[in-house]
Amino acid sequence: MTTGPLLMGVVNVTPDSFSDGGRWLEPDAAIAHGRELLAEGADILDIGGESTRPGATRPLLEEELGRVVPVITALAAEGATISVDTMRAEVAEAALAAGARILNDVSGGLADPRILEVAAAADVPYVAMHWRAHSDHMRDFATYDGPGGVVGAVCDELGARVDALLAAGIRPERIILDPGLGFAKGAEHNWELLAHLDRLAALGYPLLVGASRKTFLGRLLADDSGSPRPVDQREAANVALTTELARARVWGIRVHDVRSSRDALRVVARLEQEGAR
Repeated sequence: MTTGPLLMGVVNVTPDSFSDGGRWLEPDAAIAHGRELLAEGADILDIGGESTRPGATRPLLEEELGRVVPVITALAAEGATISVDTMRAEVAEAALAAGARILNDVSGGLADPRILEVAAAADVPYVAMHWRAHSDHMRDFATYDGPGGVVGAVCDELGARVDALLAAGIRPERIILDPGLGFAKGAEHNWELLAHLDRLAALGYPLLVGASRKTFLGRLLADDSGSPRPVDQREAANVALTTELARARVWGIRVHDVRSSRDALRVVARLEQEGAR
């Protein structure tokens, strides 16, 4: 029985994602990886066909559709709960038709406002992430000089997105918010947001957090020369963060290595069970 946050296992059907670009590009490989993540304890599979790493360029619509629809179709047919990671209304529509049940839009409707209409009409959960610009130039927007700093800005800007979602007809109980770690944010911005998740939770909506394998963890673990820890060697730090996110009562945690995060959640749940006696 699942306790604590939901674990959203990442299936990148892309050639250029920062963590595992190309490993699951072919449909059969992506489907097999999705099955593996489910066996390891994933509650949701987040399937995306567009890399959003810093500097990434966007695929054509046809490319994104060709990457995600076959994978969603196969895994949804096997009973998996599928989230589609997309900023495009056309991809959202096709993914829902293929069996997806959650829309995870890193732009929160800013990249393609029509996706909000799709979410409202389908009446499915919609994840709105804090976002300021596409990946190829988002670093230009990593400035938070207002009196509330990055936490105040993210709260204000996500609040504005909530207003837009509600105006589009998305029901409040379908809205999930994501602080957007690494998106138009430096390492210190990410740590500050993680330390003040209570401020984001005060907006009144469940939170999804995705920190897995991101650069700010690599920089925290840098070697003596200042070189960040390689992507595939950051999991222990991510497990520690998963533990803290569980204690913060977030709704979901987006991860690449499901098994280790599931183990961490089991430890937290067992300790809380003991403490409740």
